[in-house]
Formats: sequence, C-alpha cells, structure tokens
Amino acid sequence: MDNKVILSIQDLNIKFTLRGQTLHAIRGVSLDLYDGECLAIVGESGSGKSVLVKSCMGLLDKNGFIDSGSIIYDGNDLAVNKKSKDWEKIRGGQIAMVMQDPMTSLNPLKSIGWQIGESLKYHQNLTGEAAKNKVLEMLADVGIDDPKRRYGQYPHEFSGGMRQRVAIAIAIACNPRILVCDEPTTALDVTIQAQILELVKGLQKKYHLTTIYITHDLGVVANVADRVAVMYAGDIVEIGTCREIFFEPKHPYTWALLSSLPQIATAGEKLYSIHGTPPNLFMPVRGDAFAPRNPYALDIDFLYRPPYFEVSPTHKARTWLLDPRAPKIEPPEVLKEIRNLKALGGDWGEE
Repeated sequence: MDNKVILSIQDLNIKFTLRGQTLHAIRGVSLDLYDGECLAIVGESGSGKSVLVKSCMGLLDKNGFIDSGSIIYDGNDLAVNKKSKDWEKIRGGQIAMVMQDPMTSLNPLKSIGWQIGESLKYHQNLTGEAAKNKVLEMLADVGIDDPKRRYGQYPHEFSGGMRQRVAIAIAIACNPRILVCDEPTTALDVTIQAQILELVKGLQKKYHLTTIYITHDLGVVANVADRVAVMYAGDIVEIGTCREIFFEPKHPYTWALLSSLPQIATAGEKLYSIHGTPPNLFMPVRGDAFAPRNPYALDIDFLYRPPYFEVSPTHKARTWLLDPRAPKIEPPEVLKEIRNLKALGGDWGEE
C-alpha cells in the first residue's frame, strides 16, 4: 500500500424516497481509499456499508440518489453521473464487485466459460481463441482444477465455493483497479471461507488490486484488512489501521462490536449483544446516533454530533469521549482478550 489516493469520497449524502418519505442513508461521509490497500467496511446490517460502495458504481436503487457531496476517481466526480453510459466506463473495467451469493450472481442458463468470456468481450474486446485462452488462464488463477473441462460446465455443476471463485474470475477478468467484495464468504462454510480469503489476497498482489471488503464478520477483517472503517447509521464513526481498531478502539460502538465477538466469549456465559436498535433514518438524527444504545453516553451525546478526534495520523473517531474535557472512561475489560491473537488468526506482525 502507498499513500496515493485512488478514490476520494467527500461529505457524501445519499437519500432514498419511499412512500412519500425521505430516508437519509449516508450522512456526510468522507473517506479516502489508497492505491493497493485493503479497506474493510464493517458495521451492523443497515449501517450503510453497501449503499456507500454501490454509489461509487452507479448501482443505487431507482429511488436512491446522491443529494450532495463528491466521489472523485481519476480526476472525475462520479457523483454527477446520471446516465448508464457514464457508468459503463467505470463498472467492471475500473471498479468491479463480487456479490455475496454466487448462485444468484451467475446466470444458470449460460456456461461458465461464456460468462467469463462476456466480460472479456465487453471490456477488453477479446473474442474467439484469444478470449477462450484468457478464460482458461483466469479459471486457473482462481484455483479451479481442469479448466478445459470446467469451461463448458454450468453453475449448477459447481459447489458454492467454486461458484464464488468463478464470480471472482469474472470480476478480475476486466482488469479493474478496485475490487469490491460484498460479504463474499457469507454463503460459504468456514473452511471454504478461509480458502476464498486467501485466494483474494493472492490475486490482490498479482494484479495490484485495491480491495474493499464489506462485512460484519470481524474475523474476516482480521485476516484481510490494512485499514478498517466502522459504520453506524450511515456514518463512519471510527477509522484506523487494523491493529488500531482491534487493539486501541476508541468509539463505544466499536467497543460493542468487538465485545460481540464469539471468539472472546467466556464458556457458559451469555454472548454479549448490543441493546436497542439503530435510529430511524427517516427522522433527523440529533447528536451522536449511537447515544441511545451507548452505556457510556455523555449528556452532550444527545445534543450535538461529535466531530472527528484524531488519535494518530491514521486513526480518528467521532466520539465526545475523546474530547479533552470528557471524563476518562476505559474500554470494557473483555476487549483485552482480543490480544489472544490465535482467536482471530490475523497476520499482525511484531508487537
């Protein structure tokens, strides 16, 4: 990873209209993506992870729209794109996505070879024997044995893990600069999950991909991410390196997510869960969106939205607890268990 910014999101606001009401799904998000890094975006379901990334590919639902802000890629503001032809230059060829369920992202009526070849034809103008050879190369790259035989087979003849490998092959066949993995291991069993994660890590190095993982599985994050952005109620509440987020978290929501890890639970005791529900984004959010669920909330949390406080040059969090005037509150004791690295399996390097 270097310090070159490949994609820059600035003060992005995304809204959806539904039955005459407006839902404020993304609330003033700013985020820089660095060339060659792996960024994980984590948070509960409905926190805005997929909406944020899909807005960079023009994949918002018809009732969704960018209300304000910018998405700068290669010197152009993608937020102003309105027509499909504007997005055709970006989707696949520049930013590609691997969906979470390969059975629904692959066409059951078309052969595997045809589906990968379609991407090559559309984005690289490859046809005939040249396209077939490239498809066979891609199948080998994603770890599918006997590519020549598999070329003419159909999705139903593949296991779930193999279908996900095909979906990855389709995505990287276009030579994108950014690869988005939207919960890529959700539908797979644990042993296959590990294989897919290792596969993507290898492909990232080989093709110099910048990778975004969308996930709620912090075990996945520990294994793949350089940096982690924690989202809650349409906002990034904390961002830092993987080590900083796991070992030095500062936002109470990040504390709550980490406390929910099954790996650090005590045998025989009830697994920790976050009480309450996320705010209704059809209504204006006052103060810190997490305040009603936060056992450490201060009075000011219910009144004013906190700014970002810098913890280090790579780490910042949006919480009043970092204000110099705030009382000193220590993270939950259970988070010390995360230092048992074997429970997470991350490649953390030296302490």
